[in-house]
Amino acid sequence: MGKKLYVGNLSYNTTEDGLRNIFQAYGTVASVKVITDRDTGSSKGFGFVEMGTDAEAGAAIAGANGFSLDGRQIKVNEAMDKPRRDSRY
Repeated sequence: MGKKLYVGNLSYNTTEDGLRNIFQAYGTVASVKVITDRDTGSSKGFGFVEMGTDAEAGAAIAGANGFSLDGRQIKVNEAMDKPRRDSRY
């Protein structure tokens, strides 16, 4: 089971193909998703990459964190689960 990585500080021009090309150097890329605004379709400046194995994910974090992509230094971390909102509020 691979690990999902958070990729932040993306340029609004960064594409999923561009991210895939960077992360393929570290192993098998299972999925790539650049998060977009649902109303405008514009990038929100972050995305997620899922690597094939935990070892590949570790290599991707070590190698791609701080990498210059489309004029910005990207941040790469292991993705954390989003805390659930309490529906009572």
